[in-house]
Formats: sequence, structure tokens, C-alpha cells
Amino acid sequence: MHLYSIMASTRKAAVGFIFITLLIDVMGWGIIIPVLPKLIASLKHITINEASSYGGLLISAFAITQFVFAPLVGNLSDRYGRRPVLLCSLLGFCIDYLFLAWAPSYGWLFVGRVIAGLTGASFTTGAAYIADVSTPETRAKNFGMIGAAFGLGFIIGPLIGGMLVSLGLRAPFIAAAILCFLNFCYGYFVLPESLPQERRRAFEWKKANPFGALKFLQRFPAIGGLALCYFLIYFAAMAVQGNWSYFTMDQFHWSGKMVGISLAVIGFLVAGVQVGLIRVVHPWLGNNRSIYTGLLLYSLGLFLFAFATQGWMMFVFLVPYCLGGIAGPALQSTLTGHVPPNHQGELQGALTSLMSLTTIFGPLLMNNLYTYFTTAKAPFYFPGAPFLLGGLLMISSALVAWLNLRNEKKVFPKIDELFEKEDKNIPVH
Repeated sequence: MHLYSIMASTRKAAVGFIFITLLIDVMGWGIIIPVLPKLIASLKHITINEASSYGGLLISAFAITQFVFAPLVGNLSDRYGRRPVLLCSLLGFCIDYLFLAWAPSYGWLFVGRVIAGLTGASFTTGAAYIADVSTPETRAKNFGMIGAAFGLGFIIGPLIGGMLVSLGLRAPFIAAAILCFLNFCYGYFVLPESLPQERRRAFEWKKANPFGALKFLQRFPAIGGLALCYFLIYFAAMAVQGNWSYFTMDQFHWSGKMVGISLAVIGFLVAGVQVGLIRVVHPWLGNNRSIYTGLLLYSLGLFLFAFATQGWMMFVFLVPYCLGGIAGPALQSTLTGHVPPNHQGELQGALTSLMSLTTIFGPLLMNNLYTYFTTAKAPFYFPGAPFLLGGLLMISSALVAWLNLRNEKKVFPKIDELFEKEDKNIPVH
């Protein structure tokens, strides 16, 4: 009993370490979001709605490089451990923000984004870290902590960014670089390794290519269908993630400070769902119904955004949208719960590849859709077009999830039997 208590305490401390690391990481990105639209507009000498298309290209540039390198990073973390990979990721983001801070032209923004994409594996490796230290009973709750870090980071980061705008458009980027460097220092001196030597596996190049990583999803029954659900969720979310700052600045004339406040509200709601609500709702609904309910709430929020006519409506409509966050940890728990412990890094690398695909093509579609429907080229003026499309994709995701999970018990083997079978063949390096 005493040994069990020590192990439980160690796991809890490890989750706390990774939570702080991811929190600081998200804060860095949250700081720069309120000022990025105006920076692009000033560098390109265009309007905010036109800047949306160029902002989408920046997101895609980051995603393309991450798509190529995320499986490599995931496999490296399975071979050499999570800690060194995570530290390299944090240092890469620091360099990225420095490029953004001193970029003399729009093209240099691409350089910074590519560097971040090459090393940007903080959430990939963080998710594998969480899987390492979680039990089947605590897995969904611990994955909820990733969402909580994201939410709290978006409470603090955008508020800081909104206040720093008064010091100039470049000030938030310098602050983000400093924050990432402090995060690197924290990880170097405090963050322990989560993957013991006996659970590591040999590095395989065939598993480190992005398309090979996607094939990994086919190796376990029904994972492929759930991965499609995962893909649709993140693709639909690009309607909000890619356009929020541009939409609110252009349609409601929000300042960088107001955008920062709105993102902080989003962060507060997300954190409340992930830290508080999910602990109550998930045991009551279970994984499957949490997924269905969350996806329908996401859809409702997106449809409401599409037809918002005043700024205050966006705050109200954030409630159902953010409540949809109960779906993510439940889906993540279902996916990771059917993959052996020594393949969690590979799984997270594959899922990150899926996310990167949505981030490659999502902003190109959603941001250009917004620009198109806010210019004279469109047959009619409809700035809510990307949100409407996002809502339809969320409904499609709910349907895909239902089709794949309705016979879950017949498809999946018992998790304990799967782990036991795999553990007998874990190579020691």
C-alpha cells in the first residue's frame, strides 16, 4: 500500500510538471495572437480582412513542417525519452518568436514559423508524457489537464499580449520569446523523464515518415474511424482558430486589447470545462456520450458564431462552443486506451500528423473563405461563412464517432489483455 501511494504521488507530481511546461508554452503563443493581424496588415499594407488569407498561409507553413517532422519527433521520444525532445521543442519556439519580433518583411515571418514547425512537438511529446504516467482510471482526467493548460495559457497570454500592444506591435513577440526561454530553463532543471529505459523501443525510420505514421492508426481495430473523427474536429476548429482575431477586428472593430480579453474568456471557459466540468460529466456520461454531446455543442457554437451581428454575441456564443470541450479528452482517452504503453509516442505523433493536416488545409480554406465573402468578389456578403462550414463538419464528426463507437465492445480487446500481450515483447535497449 505504501509503494502504491508513492507511485501515485510521483505520477501526480509528473502531471503537475508537464502541466506547468505546457501552460507556459501556450502563454507564449497567446501573447502574440492579438497583434498578429495588424502586424501582417502593416507589413503587407493591406486591410485586416485581406490579412486573414496571409495569416492562414503562416499557419499552414508551420503545419507543413510539423506534419513532416512530428512523427520523427514522436519516434525519437519513444527511443530517447520525452524530456530531451520536449526541451528541443521549447528552444525552437523561442527562436521562432525572435524571428517574429524582428522580421523586416512578411517573408521573414515564414522563416520563424518553419523553425517552430521543425521543433514544435511540445504538445505531441506532452501527450505521450501524460500517457506514460497515467493509469486507465486517470487517463481521461490527465488528458483534460492538457486542455486546462491550453485554457489557462489563453487566459494569461492574450491579456499580457493585449496590454503589451501599447508598447508596440513587436513587444508581445519579445515577451513570448523570453517566456519560452524561461520555460526551457524550467524543463531543464525541473522536468523529470517519464519513459523508463525498459519501455523504450528501437528507432525505426519507416515509422518516422508522416504517411507511415498515419498507417499506424490502422494497426488497431477501429482506430482509423476514430482518427477520421479526430481529423474533422480539428479541421472544423480552424474556422475559429484561424479567423477569430481577423473576424472580430474587422466586423466589430475590436482593438488588440479587446481581442486579448476575448481570448482570455475563451481560456477561462476551456479551463473550467477541462479542470472542473469534465471531472463531473465524464464519469456520468462515459466516453461515448461525452464525445457525442461535446461535438453537438461545438456545432451549436459554430452556427451561432456564423450569424452573430454584434460583438457581445460572440461572448455569449462562446459558452456552448467551449462546453463542447468535453469531447476532446474522451476521444483522446478512447484512442490511447487501445494502444500499448511503448507505442504512445508513435500514436501521439500520428495524431499530431492528423492535426497538422487540418492546420495545413484548414486555414487555407477557412481564412480564404472569410476573405472571399468579405470582398466584392463574393456573390453576397457573408463573413460567417467559415463558421457555418465548421458547424457542418462538427456534425459530420459526431456521425462518424457514432458509427464507430456503437459497437465498441465488440471491436476492441480488453485493454489489460492488450497491454499484457505487448509487455511480453517489449525490447530492452
